[in-house]
Amino acid sequence: MNITLEKPYAISEKGGRLNNEDSIFPLSELVHSDQKLFIVCDGVGGAAKGEIASALACESFQTFFSTFLDGEPTKELIDKAVQYTETRFDEYIAQHPEAKGMATTLTMVYVGESGILIAYIGDSRIYQFRDGEAIFQTEDHSLVNSLVQSGQITKEEAAHHPQKNIITRAIQGSDYPTEAEVVLLTDIQAGDYLFMCTDGVTDCVMNDALSHIFLEAGTAENIKNSIVESCSQKARDNYSFYVLPVQNVQNSTGYKHFILSFLYSFI
Repeated sequence: MNITLEKPYAISEKGGRLNNEDSIFPLSELVHSDQKLFIVCDGVGGAAKGEIASALACESFQTFFSTFLDGEPTKELIDKAVQYTETRFDEYIAQHPEAKGMATTLTMVYVGESGILIAYIGDSRIYQFRDGEAIFQTEDHSLVNSLVQSGQITKEEAAHHPQKNIITRAIQGSDYPTEAEVVLLTDIQAGDYLFMCTDGVTDCVMNDALSHIFLEAGTAENIKNSIVESCSQKARDNYSFYVLPVQNVQNSTGYKHFILSFLYSFI
């Protein structure tokens, strides 16, 4: 499967906070359509260096992938990347004890030959939109989502729950080891969008509004601008996201079959 992207668009803004504890990779001014790896992280900790946590996770994952990726990424590779990142946290905290308690969510997208591999930890999200419909959405690692799944509260109640920002998984260091959920998306079509975002976005733009934007905005740039407009008016938190538009999907097996059939027609 050969998946090509149009130009991706990204934003990372401090919103209603004094500083920005979100981080993205690559930076929006450096991204290009040939990029394979995308990361969005939301740092936790405030005075405990949430901005360091998110930046360190982005940098560590990118470094691990560029050093050890051979072929397609696997669940095992991502597990090792998480462990490597936790070790980097340990090293930083050992040198900066005031950072003890820092943590971060993580979302990762890798555009591969088998499909689009995603991994996530915490309540930052990844969506796949097709014709404005979210055909895939990650499940938050959060207290309120566990209450929804157990039937104790409804999704409507979760949106306004006083503890909705409590997460049940985060990268913190080897004293608190965690694991990413990993999913391989193989139902990919031209015109689909992958959308990665921190909870600062979903606090401002509910799922129905997101679907409307992805249906009506027309282009990836317009989608970015519409989401920024909504967040800039409402955001009390940092907000960061990546819009990844799928330009074309070519089934390599089908392509090889076409070439072979073409060649055999001359025999």
